[in-house]
Amino acid sequence: MNTDLAGITVFVTVADARSFRAASERLGVTRSAVSQAIRRLEERMGVALVQRTTPSVHLTEAGERLYQAVRPALEDVSTAMEAVGEMRGQPSGILRITVSSIAERFLNGPLLAAFLAAYPDIRLDITVTDEEFDIVAEGFDAGVRLGEVIEQDMIAIPVSDEQRQMVVASADYLAGHGAPAHPRELPKHHCIGWRPNPQVAPYRWEFTESGRDFAVDVNPRVTTNDMRVMIQLACAGAGLTFGMEETFHPYVARAELVPLLEEFCPSFPGFYLYYPSRRNVPLKLRILIDYLRQRRRDT
Repeated sequence: MNTDLAGITVFVTVADARSFRAASERLGVTRSAVSQAIRRLEERMGVALVQRTTPSVHLTEAGERLYQAVRPALEDVSTAMEAVGEMRGQPSGILRITVSSIAERFLNGPLLAAFLAAYPDIRLDITVTDEEFDIVAEGFDAGVRLGEVIEQDMIAIPVSDEQRQMVVASADYLAGHGAPAHPRELPKHHCIGWRPNPQVAPYRWEFTESGRDFAVDVNPRVTTNDMRVMIQLACAGAGLTFGMEETFHPYVARAELVPLLEEFCPSFPGFYLYYPSRRNVPLKLRILIDYLRQRRRDT
């Protein structure tokens, strides 16, 4: 029986995603093409590999056995091909990174633009999300998050200075409602809060007093997963909001927003690039790591 490597690659992608639609999006082909590739592989092997149900896909016993056997092998093939490609001495390929939406300095343009100019054969695939997930299972090379939320088994290097969260509001809002003197007063105000998705409770605003950390449930009048919406509403006088100091900095500098409760908002460790511990880190990722370290030394 001839080995259908292309079909096996499609099969592993379907098994990872547990969805024909998600697999087609990852592979950049139509859902029909994915389905046909799986059907041809099943016909060649003479056994059903997936149970086609809506909306998800489940593996049969044979499919699960094949998946467990071939997925590590495909990873080894991919690693080997990257290693051979590295013999050119010029880093290349797609570098997939997931980045928190509040990693302002990493995402603001100049840092990554300079990296792309220095390494023209590397392509970046950046997913901006605040969801927490297994970057290895989702096919990412690395991620950028606040250090406090990174798993302990990951290797992490700093990519920012210390960060600080702060409360802000417009002068118009403060003129009409006054300013809170203590974080415990925040629930009495109109607050604009954040949460990553509708299934998660709104983020509790975190503060420090006399060396002790505490959080306030502000019962937000508006909740969103988009920082731009939070800033626009705050600038328009809809209420107080809470986020990273460097995100608010341009608006504070233009006097569109006013910082509040700063004595309760100390600095904390910032953003880190993190990646799984591997025996052989791909050259494209090593290049990015070295580049970020050099930029930190130069600034």
